[in-house]
Amino acid sequence: MSLMACAGNAADAGTADGAGSAGMPSATAGSVGVAGAGALDSGGSSGEVGAPASGAGGATETGEAGAPSDAGAGGAPSEEDTPPVGWNLVWGDEFDGVKGTPLDKAKWKYSVSGNNANNELEYYTDRPENSGTDGEGHFFITARKETYKGRNYTSAKFISAGIFQRRYGRFEARLQLPAGKGLWPAFWALGSNIGDVRWPNCGEIDIMETMGSQLTINRGSLHGPGYSGGNPLTAQFHLQGGSDFSKAFHVFAAEWEENVVRFYVDDQLYETRTPKDLNGKRWVYDHDFYMILNVAVGGTFPGAPDNSVFPQTMWIDYVRVYGR
Repeated sequence: MSLMACAGNAADAGTADGAGSAGMPSATAGSVGVAGAGALDSGGSSGEVGAPASGAGGATETGEAGAPSDAGAGGAPSEEDTPPVGWNLVWGDEFDGVKGTPLDKAKWKYSVSGNNANNELEYYTDRPENSGTDGEGHFFITARKETYKGRNYTSAKFISAGIFQRRYGRFEARLQLPAGKGLWPAFWALGSNIGDVRWPNCGEIDIMETMGSQLTINRGSLHGPGYSGGNPLTAQFHLQGGSDFSKAFHVFAAEWEENVVRFYVDDQLYETRTPKDLNGKRWVYDHDFYMILNVAVGGTFPGAPDNSVFPQTMWIDYVRVYGR
C-alpha cells in the first residue's frame, strides 16, 4: 500500500512489521501509464488491454469466501507460467493444500493487530474467517463488517519479514481484488531495516495498490526520504476493455535491480524509476526488503467504507520471486 503506515504507526516501527499499511499516495500524483504494449518510460504512454473474463468476486451471502471467478493457474507452475525471459524462480507460494489449510509459516507470518496507521478501521486477525486456502490453489483475505476487539471491521495481513527477505528480483503476484468503497488492497514491500532507520528511510515499493471504488486503476509507487505519504514517486496503470480488477485474476509485478525499479500489470510495463527521478533525494533501494499482502478498510486514502458491500475477498493465486 502506499504507506503513511510507518509514520502513522511509529510505536510498532521496531518490529518487523513496523508499517501498518502502505503509505498513502496521491490519487493523481505521478505520471499516468495506461495499459499498452511495449516498454514505457516513467512518463508512460497509452494503449489498450483486452478485457478479462467476467465473473463474481467477493464472498457469498452467507459470509463464506466464494470461489474466485477465474480459477486460473493454481498449483505448481506449469508450462503456461514459466519464468519471464532472463529470470529464474527463487521463491514462491502456490497456496496448495486442502480447503482451510492455514498460512504456511515457513514462508509467512500474520500481522495481528488493530492498525492505527492512516486512520484505518480494521483489526487484522489470523482467524479462518478472514483468511485461508480454498482447496483449489488459492489463498483468500476476506474483509468483514463485524465488531471485534474494539473495531468494527476485520481483515487479514501477512508478511515475509524475518523469513524471506531479498535485495533485487522480480516480485510478482496473481490477484483478484475486492470491490467496494472504502476497501484498500495492497501487495507491497518494505525495507527490512525499518526497525533501525524507520519509515520512510527504509524504503517502500508498492506493487499493487488500489481502492475498491477505483478498480480500473493500479498504482505503482516508491516511498523514501523526501518522497513519501501523499508525495511518492508514482504512476497509474489504467485497465482498458470495460472490466476491472475484481472480475478476474491479473498479474502485478515489480522488477527491481540496481538503480532501477520497473512496474508491470499483466506483463505490460507502465512505469520505470531510477535515481534520476529523485532530483538529488536519496535512493534507498539497495538492501533487503520483505513482502506484505493485506486488505485495509477505510482510512485516509479510500475513505469511509460502504457497509453494504461486506464481506469482500481478495484472492491470491500465487506469489513468486525471481532472480537473475
